[in-house]
Amino acid sequence: MDIKNIHEGLVTIKTPEFEKISSKAPVFYNPVMELNRDLSVLAIKAYQKKLGHEISICDAFGGSGIRGVRYAKEIDEVSKVVITDINPLAVQYANENIEMNGLNNVKVYKEDANILLRKCRGKFDVVDIDPFGTPSPYLESAAISLKAGGMICATATDTSALCGTYKEPCIRKYSAMPLKTEYCHEVGIRILAGFIARTFSKYKKCIEVKFSHSSEHYMRIYAVIKKGAKITDESLKNLGYILHCKKCLNRVIVRGIAPKMPSNCPVCGENFNIGGPLWCGEIQNESFIKDMLDAMENTKINQEQKALKLLNRNYEEANAPETFYDLHEICRNLKISAPRMDDVFESLKKKGYFVSRTHFKPVGIKTDAPLDVLKEIVSYLQIK
Repeated sequence: MDIKNIHEGLVTIKTPEFEKISSKAPVFYNPVMELNRDLSVLAIKAYQKKLGHEISICDAFGGSGIRGVRYAKEIDEVSKVVITDINPLAVQYANENIEMNGLNNVKVYKEDANILLRKCRGKFDVVDIDPFGTPSPYLESAAISLKAGGMICATATDTSALCGTYKEPCIRKYSAMPLKTEYCHEVGIRILAGFIARTFSKYKKCIEVKFSHSSEHYMRIYAVIKKGAKITDESLKNLGYILHCKKCLNRVIVRGIAPKMPSNCPVCGENFNIGGPLWCGEIQNESFIKDMLDAMENTKINQEQKALKLLNRNYEEANAPETFYDLHEICRNLKISAPRMDDVFESLKKKGYFVSRTHFKPVGIKTDAPLDVLKEIVSYLQIK
């Protein structure tokens, strides 16, 4: 078996060569997820600095050990990192990679993620769930293993379900109806966040989403956990539904787990498509993302430019309302050609509306302007 060396951040690891990235690889390592790991280092650095004391971390899907090794090597004040994987070869390589990087605060277990997390009730400050596919079967165990004030980091690679291409798997895995719209990736993030919130609420734990993104083939959420029945009950008021009209592109946010919802669009009378339950609260926290940007100053990452671009975009959209408009979709709806994005932004700002770009889509517009105002501006600029 051929071996290759991988250099990320401050670490070097070895892993078997393989032709195709899949769950069937001898030891799982995905080079496409390097940005994911870079951002994870920055997010946990920001979290640890705010917490102000040593933290313990669990990497529940170790593979080659790259993620857990990077956490131990690159983040200050890490008391211990626990890595687990059910693949004995992965455990072997993870142990060798720990030794190669001179670490003594990392322990590797050959254990199913759910079993290890449930054995470690209330033991971890950070739990990282980064499976091949959906994180849904592991989130309840993560809720049990996390301390109050801890942080959950969760990746979902089943974007076809979360984005509404396949509705039944989304219903089965997340107990939510997806929406196949121009802003489906944001809906997917919100469905995942809503599922995490509902799962954690069983243990009187609630989430505050600090940072999230949709990149490449996956979605990723970072949320801090608070504990208490009262605060959890209050937090669950962030659950709700998105009502979307495909005919005129109108959308309505309705909060509540079982709210009264109109079946028809008040603008054009068309039947609404309904997505949810999902998270209607904050999915980007301006202060936390600023802390991540600050952490970049003393962090060595290969994907620095990509990370900087993404974080700046997420920082910009942190105070934006739910969902966004696709400029090209609006123009198709109006049967006109698209004006310049900058001109649309300038016109919205002149009218006093919030407006920002979004990392979800290059032609996406996040704004609190009503749809009719946005359509009027786009039409005027096209004529002009």
